[in-house]
Amino acid sequence: QVQLVESGGGSVQVGGSLRLSCAASGDTFRINCMGWFRQAPGKERERVASFYTGDSNTIYAGSVKGRFNISLDKAKNTVYLQMNSLKPEDTAMYYCATSSSRCNVVAAIGFWGQGTQVTVSS
Repeated sequence: QVQLVESGGGSVQVGGSLRLSCAASGDTFRINCMGWFRQAPGKERERVASFYTGDSNTIYAGSVKGRFNISLDKAKNTVYLQMNSLKPEDTAMYYCATSSSRCNVVAAIGFWGQGTQVTVSS
């Protein structure tokens, strides 16, 4: 089992920034990747960014590339998502996720955080 605790959501205006944090505990040795997904009302959950612990490879959704940055503090088992130049379409519930395999699809995720709301207003 892996437990995930998220923090850092909130409300910002267009163009603002937020940083999300997600601390993992439990069987962290099983983690191959950590990432962030988001889900807006009436929409499917979508991948935002992934960090693969073995080779530090990062992958971003096209809609956030160049604006968001994912990083990992291995000593703290904590993944961060720095979100800059936020847009109204970034408004969603953001979920931290881990997998022992890959983090590119919902079906591959083993554990989820409780979610943290991000609201961007114009």
